[in-house]
Amino acid sequence: MAAEVMTVEVATATAAGMKAIGAGIAVGMTGIGAGIGEMAIGSAAVGAVAENKDMFGIALVFTVLPETIVIFGLVVALLLMFQ
Repeated sequence: MAAEVMTVEVATATAAGMKAIGAGIAVGMTGIGAGIGEMAIGSAAVGAVAENKDMFGIALVFTVLPETIVIFGLVVALLLMFQ
């Protein structure tokens, strides 16, 4: 059985792969979380606007709030990739 040798090239490639996996998980999980949050907020916003048209601006703001979490995930992913 041959002993595996960890060379500098293999270590560098492994580190780059782990960074890419971490960045993908950061964006993917924040996207899933925002989708789940927006599911409940969106249905409530549509119901509120259906009852009162003046609630449209507030409902729009509440609908956009979960998307900021995805932006934070994207920032984390960019920090991981270009570190």
